[in-house]
Amino acid sequence: MTDKRQETYAHCLAVLRDTDRDRYLACLLAPQEKRGALAALYAFNAEIARVRDVVREPLPGEIRLQWWRDLLEGAPGGDANANPLAAGLIACIEEHRLPVAVLTDMIEARIFDLYDDPMESRASLEGYAGETASALIQLASLILDPQGAPGSAEAAGHAGVAQTVAGILLMLPIHRRRGQVYLPADLLAATGLTPHALLDGTDKAAAGRAIAAFAGLGREHFARARAANGVSVANRPAFLPAALVPPILAAAEKAGAATLERVLQPPQWRRQWRMWRAMRRGPF
Repeated sequence: MTDKRQETYAHCLAVLRDTDRDRYLACLLAPQEKRGALAALYAFNAEIARVRDVVREPLPGEIRLQWWRDLLEGAPGGDANANPLAAGLIACIEEHRLPVAVLTDMIEARIFDLYDDPMESRASLEGYAGETASALIQLASLILDPQGAPGSAEAAGHAGVAQTVAGILLMLPIHRRRGQVYLPADLLAATGLTPHALLDGTDKAAAGRAIAAFAGLGREHFARARAANGVSVANRPAFLPAALVPPILAAAEKAGAATLERVLQPPQWRRQWRMWRAMRRGPF
């Protein structure tokens, strides 16, 4: 690896420490020769996932996402030299032959985050998770263990949905302030709520039922990821963040409607311990 690439990867790892502490730790638990590429992939993911946080209107957000799409598709406006994170991503793609189409689909999926349209159905949520969290696990698997990655594809699919459910539960207070609803409309309807009623938050009993049902969806996919297995020892670091899902689901189920008001993120030391244990025993 050239000194320039090492420097670029080191920058990505430093950025990741501030933008996604859990995946930063997952990088540190990975083999040293894989950390830089993983950091570049994860830093890119963090960058496109936080676009809604740094723009006030959808159009500037779409422009930011389009810049990344242009970069990956080789358009003149997508100059990797203008952004060290972009240089790191391009280096990672070249070094590990990552499929560019999966990355552009990931960008496309993030357009949903820029608007306040409700998630229509469980199938829509699973599709969104498949193109974001699940795809990220599988791309990381291609970096860590390209030969074993196909065997963990099913586990990656379900683990990504479970992670997405847990992440939405953590973000519920923020999403409510923005007017966003990621809980599927068909699930809400089955528990006696509409997207508007969830945002309003006055029907605590129905909100509690909806949160329990949504956490149950996360548990279902986590169980299916466990049943699928296929995760090699070399591939474990790609799945480490999934080990944080069960305590988040349990906390949401216990808090019920209070999940709408407060973030249920476990403390950092507990998350680090769970990931360290998952590295030794497996993520499921």
